[in-house]
Amino acid sequence: MREPEIETLCSQLASYYVFPDTANEIAKVVRARLDEGAYSDVDDEEFAARVTADLQSVNGDKHLRLLYSAEEVPETGQDLAWDPVAYQKEAELDAFGIRRVERLDGNVGLLEIRLLHGAEIATPAYVAAMNLIAHTDALILDLRENRGGDPQTVALICSYLFDEPVHLNDIYNRPEDSTRQFWTLPHVPGPKFGGTKPVYVLTSARTFSGGEELSYNLQQNERATLIGETTRGGAHPGERYRVGPHLKSAVPNGRAINPISGTNWEGVGVVPHIQVPADEAFEVAYKKATPKS
Repeated sequence: MREPEIETLCSQLASYYVFPDTANEIAKVVRARLDEGAYSDVDDEEFAARVTADLQSVNGDKHLRLLYSAEEVPETGQDLAWDPVAYQKEAELDAFGIRRVERLDGNVGLLEIRLLHGAEIATPAYVAAMNLIAHTDALILDLRENRGGDPQTVALICSYLFDEPVHLNDIYNRPEDSTRQFWTLPHVPGPKFGGTKPVYVLTSARTFSGGEELSYNLQQNERATLIGETTRGGAHPGERYRVGPHLKSAVPNGRAINPISGTNWEGVGVVPHIQVPADEAFEVAYKKATPKS
């Protein structure tokens, strides 16, 4: 029987999901599927996959998922499924999401970011990366495999790419009924790349969430040229909550609101200025960054 897990999940939707009315609709769907027997006689991994498909069937929110964990999800007495010690180790082994940083021929900086780890632990790594490319003549920011991350880390990176203060993004949080503004930082360690040299952002259909926010922030402020494919379309950040010993939900509890467009990229993605297949985006950007070569 999967009724306990489904009821826990529906309770989390009711309490936390960013759109309460939609949460009710989604809960009706998964309860109906439970009654149909759609979740019977399957292991946790298959159960999570089936529930995720049903969760996303109502409004296509790709952040809304039920996740299987091979390791046991600890009971903390709170809803949140979060292990800061394990996360710190994971982030360190991942180089805080920085896959590649270098200076290419023609004095072009290249920074490839796969995951924007939390600013509270990742800031030194991103400061070092941005300082390394500060004196290049152009920057290629490769977000084609970026899965998302922390909006504070997005703001940190943007802070090196503008000369004046910029209001980048707002995030509405439903449980707190509050809206938080994200601005470039007034001071950052070391030299900046600055606000005048060209920036090229590479995108793909896999670019998601925080990677999309970074792309969208720069696009809306006319600070970068985006090259590649329309991104995946997820603008609803959230938290993870314990559902069972090996199950946790990812429930979006907020939504991004860009101060320029008044909206976000949810469901539609970020559309690049120059649309080319993702595997051709680097060559296009590098040619633009080195027009004299």
